[in-house]
Amino acid sequence: LYTEGAYSRVEKPWGYFETLMENNLSKLKLLSVFPGGKLSLQRHEKRMETWYVIQGEAKVTKGDQKLILHTGESVSIEKNQLHRLENETDNSLQVIEVQSGSYFGEDDIIRVQDTYGRAGLH
Repeated sequence: LYTEGAYSRVEKPWGYFETLMENNLSKLKLLSVFPGGKLSLQRHEKRMETWYVIQGEAKVTKGDQKLILHTGESVSIEKNQLHRLENETDNSLQVIEVQSGSYFGEDDIIRVQDTYGRAGLH
C-alpha cells in the first residue's frame, strides 16, 4: 500500500510537518522548524528515524551526543533512543524524516522534556 497526496500540513509550536508518503513499512515527512524552535526530547518504542537536513543547520541530540548537521548531512535514531531536533539559527530549518518500524502513529512519541508544556503527553 502506497499513499501520497492525502496529507496536509500539521502545525506545531516549533513549526510544522507534512507527511509526504506512508506505507506499512515506512513513513516520510518534511519537518520545518522555526528559527529558535525545538522538538521535544523524546523517544519511540516502535520505530527508528533518519533525519536528512535539506535546508539550514540542525542541532541534534542523540542519546548523550550533541551533533550539528548541515545541508546534505543525516543522522539515524534507533528505537528507544532519546533524541531532539533544534534550530538555533535565524533561518528556517527543513529536514526530511524517514521513519521505519512497525507503527508510525503520533501516539508513539514519549516526551521526556518539552519547551511547550507537552512532556508526559502522547
